[in-house]
Amino acid sequence: MPDNATKPVFLADAAADPVLVRVEGRACFQNSRCLRDFFTEMARQEKRRFVIDLAGCTGMDSTFLGVLAGAALELRGGPAPGEIVVRRANARNLELLQNLGLHKLLTVEPGDCPDGDCAALDSTPEKNELENARLALEAHKNLITADAANGAKFQDVLAFLQKRCEQG
Repeated sequence: MPDNATKPVFLADAAADPVLVRVEGRACFQNSRCLRDFFTEMARQEKRRFVIDLAGCTGMDSTFLGVLAGAALELRGGPAPGEIVVRRANARNLELLQNLGLHKLLTVEPGDCPDGDCAALDSTPEKNELENARLALEAHKNLITADAANGAKFQDVLAFLQKRCEQG
């Protein structure tokens, strides 16, 4: 089991159906790029069903949640709709999912998760500040697409990130 005190990690079994992703530690803007890239690769491989196990997730920020929202929005489109099922979220993480309206995009279940042959995704934080700002901007736009009420919650964040991205 990963050492949550030292480094958060995303574990994935891409061969499973549904694809299993376990979040260990804090899921945040510093380590969400690998998950977005993973979803992109899975879409390229036509994988459309995912289970996200949050039992080991100690917290989530809005960028991580925006990455989940973006993946769910992508899965809803296309010729073969897919789904993301979130399982074993603690009370705080469940509250975050509901407050941002993600329970409308994701299936949230209390059930157990399948065992899988999980490997760690490379969650090394992106050192490029501009790329981090672009990821965060995209993620927050996804949250607003998921639930228009999020526009008021994140208007200042969006303005800041948009300005940062425009500055290059």
